[in-house]
Amino acid sequence: MSGFLFVVPPLVGHVNPTLGVAAELVRRGHRVAWAGPPRIVGPLVGREARVFPCAGRAPDDPGMARPPTLRGAAALKYLWERYLGPLAEEMAPGVLRAVEEFRPDVLVVDQQAVAGALVAERLGLPWATSASTSGEFTSLVGLPKVEAWIADFVDDLRKRIGDPHGTGDPRRSDRLVLVFSAEELIGAAEPLGEQVRCVGPSIVPRPYDGHFPWEWLDRGRPTVLITLGTANTGSGTRFLTECAAMVRDRSDRLQAVLVDPSGSVPGDDALLVRPSVPQLPLLERCAAVVCHGGHNTTCEALWHGLPLVVAPIRDDQPAIAAQVARAGVGVRVRFGRVTAEQLGAVLDAVLHEPGYRAAARRMARSLRAAGGPAAAATHLEELVVAASVEGSRPPGTSPPRLTAGQGGAHA
Repeated sequence: MSGFLFVVPPLVGHVNPTLGVAAELVRRGHRVAWAGPPRIVGPLVGREARVFPCAGRAPDDPGMARPPTLRGAAALKYLWERYLGPLAEEMAPGVLRAVEEFRPDVLVVDQQAVAGALVAERLGLPWATSASTSGEFTSLVGLPKVEAWIADFVDDLRKRIGDPHGTGDPRRSDRLVLVFSAEELIGAAEPLGEQVRCVGPSIVPRPYDGHFPWEWLDRGRPTVLITLGTANTGSGTRFLTECAAMVRDRSDRLQAVLVDPSGSVPGDDALLVRPSVPQLPLLERCAAVVCHGGHNTTCEALWHGLPLVVAPIRDDQPAIAAQVARAGVGVRVRFGRVTAEQLGAVLDAVLHEPGYRAAARRMARSLRAAGGPAAAATHLEELVVAASVEGSRPPGTSPPRLTAGQGGAHA
């Protein structure tokens, strides 16, 4: 029996892919715990899970919202300076305490919870990356100045909370990177790296506290899911309004479920508006998805063989949208400018032109063949064995305790 500590940020889309992996590890008899901000992480992982609390504000906390006009490199710089960097410093003491108490064999670290990687490097513990988006593998290609800026920023973080002499990239373990996608979708021009394992999306039941009116769905009409994910609440009113108008223009031949946490878009007989939805079971009843190009939504839709209309906003979303277009599984539109008429034309195309659905079904086979949580759990078990062979500690035994002076962040 080995111990696995999942280090995750307070971001729903980054926690969800790990749930199935953790459940599979527990099923195999391993110890599993979590380190992250409990307000977000706790409800997602369940009451029976062990969560070691870390400080860290969620992006929806007051003062954390990014200006909606930020795009490209400016948005990425803002993300690191105003959110990911401070989050790492806030989480580091909690991660250290979790390691001391739980004594894991391996840390499984989300690519945006870089405190986990820096702490693991500092303590000499093996760690794997949980890549909740594949966008980072392609989005910075051809942008060496941006990549260099991020590397310098990370080096400064390392001096404060990690090993000042370390050289690894905390966004990508050199031992194991679990990517919840398929190589066929990523379509990288260069090899992803020998430590990268594409395992497909983690499709397991997730908690849903709300009531969903399943009886509203008319099985005689195609259903379209319209969603901007969990982190774009404040920037989507115009786009969702155009989507609603597009649906009303087609109310005689389709229906849509539109996710609008703000409640600003009214529903009608053809449009069900909800603040949240049970996404996985809903996708089983859908014919297509209109979304922002979020990694989880995109891969989950494709796992179900559904073609997409993607309107990327920022961060990794343009890279994911490019993957969708290149694979022929959907159409990309401009989030800030697309009209109801234009949305209708591309939605009609993905619904009725057979090429899109055929490509989406082929991609579904690739994503399912990647193995999902079971494959990810096997790769993590193999990492434990490999690390134990390289060191002197057999699998399942406790790592050495922290020595004096290792219990907090560097001054």
